[in-house]
Amino acid sequence: MEGDVVTVERVIPAPAEAIFELVADAARHPDIDGSGTVKRAKDGAPQRLTLGSTFGMSMHMGINYSMTNTVVEFEENRRIAWQARPGGVLGKFLAGRIWRYELEPVDGGTRVRESWDVSKDHQRALLKLGKLPETTRTNMERTLARIEELTAEAPPS
Repeated sequence: MEGDVVTVERVIPAPAEAIFELVADAARHPDIDGSGTVKRAKDGAPQRLTLGSTFGMSMHMGINYSMTNTVVEFEENRRIAWQARPGGVLGKFLAGRIWRYELEPVDGGTRVRESWDVSKDHQRALLKLGKLPETTRTNMERTLARIEELTAEAPPS
């Protein structure tokens, strides 16, 4: 992995507003997750994410665990990103990767760019080793395919 960010993109034949509504709804994250690790939003997640929103997710990758996410970037219908950390004291010392969605209206729909940004992650060097970056890229491609399936009914703008 060169640099600190893995990015995939896809033109989805749906308006940016429909795609943004999907990714700004924490309860829908298990529906769009291409990795299969996101299981459900924890109780208390906001109905719709905004800048500064914090929401917990129940996860599973070999074992069950939880992540606490904070929305760190937000531009309505254009960009949303959240930083993921374990809850409690561990969150101050571990993790910190950022998941980002950028939406750009184009002919035929919306170009959706998903990024996995480890530039602020405490395990950055470790995460960049081995197959994890390529596995993450494949999972993000699956996520964008799922978003396309879920927004198929929405007409392009």
